[in-house]
Amino acid sequence: MRALSSANISFGLVSIPVKLFSAAESGASIRFNQIDRRDGSRLKQQMISAKTGEVVPKEEIVKGYEFAKDQYVLFTADELKVLEAAATHTIDIVEFVQANQVDRLYLDKVYYLAPDKGATRAYHLLSQALLQTGRVAIAKYAARGKQYLVMVRPLADGLCMEQLKYADEVRSFDQVPVDAAEVREQELQLAVQLIEQASSDSFTPQDYRDEVREKTLELIQRKVDGEDITVTPTDVPENKIIDMMEALKASIAAGKKEEAKPKPAKRAGKKVSTKKKTAAR
Repeated sequence: MRALSSANISFGLVSIPVKLFSAAESGASIRFNQIDRRDGSRLKQQMISAKTGEVVPKEEIVKGYEFAKDQYVLFTADELKVLEAAATHTIDIVEFVQANQVDRLYLDKVYYLAPDKGATRAYHLLSQALLQTGRVAIAKYAARGKQYLVMVRPLADGLCMEQLKYADEVRSFDQVPVDAAEVREQELQLAVQLIEQASSDSFTPQDYRDEVREKTLELIQRKVDGEDITVTPTDVPENKIIDMMEALKASIAAGKKEEAKPKPAKRAGKKVSTKKKTAAR
């Protein structure tokens, strides 16, 4: 992996130089281009002046900030670099909190942290200290003209940094219209039984894949091969009131039938999953 940038973890008089690496790689999205039906050529976008309606040459395009209605202050490339230079690239730790005190609702992006030159010992010291205390570090990180709220926590034998959302960026669940309802004890017991029936001891991400993307690529390849693609009729789900008890009982019965089916033999050196897979991202 190639490092995205460098930074310094700072708390007290301690400074730990680190490198940032992206922790995830998004699956390649399937993109469709705009094509001229008449000659099959690809269409290109152009920048059009909102005032004159004319095409603006690339060399005449600059960035500007709207400080009043339709009034912009313009910035050169060098001036934009000055604005970005305000970033300290320091992960400035403000406090340490228990790991379970940070709600998952605030989590945004995850980055791996690796020690830079000469920082390996201090890096592992912080990782082990956080692991032993069960705490995570809440810090401020300024980069790319913006200050981010981040959390540094131990991961495997090192550290990772999770970018957090600010409180005013997270909507309250109170805004979601949820009516009150009575939960019957017998229904609750059946629901718990259904959950336990489909429970696993651990989460295995490798068991899941983007089946929709795979199906789309399959259809595209059929089109490339000269086949026609037709819409397959699908059943439209009915929005009807169901008997909760009967639905739970039927679900449990269906699960038992699935468990009773003979499991396929495992091939040497490869784990075979018998669980039903659903696309999850």
